[in-house]
Amino acid sequence: MLKRFLILFSLIALAAALWIVNYAYPSIDLQKAFYTVAAIAIIHFLFKHLFEDVLIKRIKASKTRYSFKKTVSIVYLVVLVAVVINIWVDNTQSLLVSYGIIAAGLAVALQDLFKNFVGGIIIFVTGIYRVGDRIEMNSKKGDVIDIDILYTTLMEMGEWMSGDQATGRLTVIPNGYILSGSVNNYTKDHDFLWDDISVPITYDSDWKEAVTKILSVVRRETDHVAYKAEKELSTLEEKYYLPKRVMEPAVFITLTDNWINFNIRYVTVVRERRMVRNKLSRMILDEIEKSDKMKVASATIDIVGFPEVRLGGPEMGGGKTSPETT
Repeated sequence: MLKRFLILFSLIALAAALWIVNYAYPSIDLQKAFYTVAAIAIIHFLFKHLFEDVLIKRIKASKTRYSFKKTVSIVYLVVLVAVVINIWVDNTQSLLVSYGIIAAGLAVALQDLFKNFVGGIIIFVTGIYRVGDRIEMNSKKGDVIDIDILYTTLMEMGEWMSGDQATGRLTVIPNGYILSGSVNNYTKDHDFLWDDISVPITYDSDWKEAVTKILSVVRRETDHVAYKAEKELSTLEEKYYLPKRVMEPAVFITLTDNWINFNIRYVTVVRERRMVRNKLSRMILDEIEKSDKMKVASATIDIVGFPEVRLGGPEMGGGKTSPETT
């Protein structure tokens, strides 16, 4: 806050000094310099003090406040450049021609920069992702914590951390990637996803009872999420072509050489996926331990006996004697 007031006072003082000098020594350049500094001071006051310090602080939602602040900062720069050009350039037509030639050269030399700039505009306009979304882009996954005009910053997830846990690193991705790559958005338009847990059951277990008990546990813990997801899905059907999806948990059975594999599918909130998986896994294990008819299978070998082994040669009585030679 103090820094902004110092900048404003410095601009006002500089404008006053230029006005005095121009009054004593009239000059078109001094006059334009005075207009420039005065315009910058007015724009700085309007955007940095009136909009950011007064209006933005009244916005209670942090996400909306952040987005509005970003928009104001971009408009601030655009208005500043437009006003300065309007003061200093007399022949706009010649300016456009010369700027066109310069822009053509810059477009080749700075194509990556322009690509990132265009990508940033597309992100702001279309809302491919917003601050707070969980996305996966350019083989990087994380929560979006900042969207600049050139780069997007993520709180990285994955890498050496298992599950949906943050690593603590900040990953900066060029915005131009969205023009040629794919973006996976976990939280756009809805806040749920499907997850599954794989449980191997032995063949001597009562698989029907296992299915019943496991489904009972999963339904009890995910019913409220399934209800909410079904409402969100009905909203999505108005915006996208989306075939009807089953939100109820289900158990899919696969027969293997060693065990019966249960794939337990259920709906969960995006940011609670690991916690829900952990809770359900513990509850399923508890149900299996309580029952004498269910066992978890594992890739182990049970040795039930050894063949009889005799040590020693014929002289120790450990084998047949050879026939006598004649």
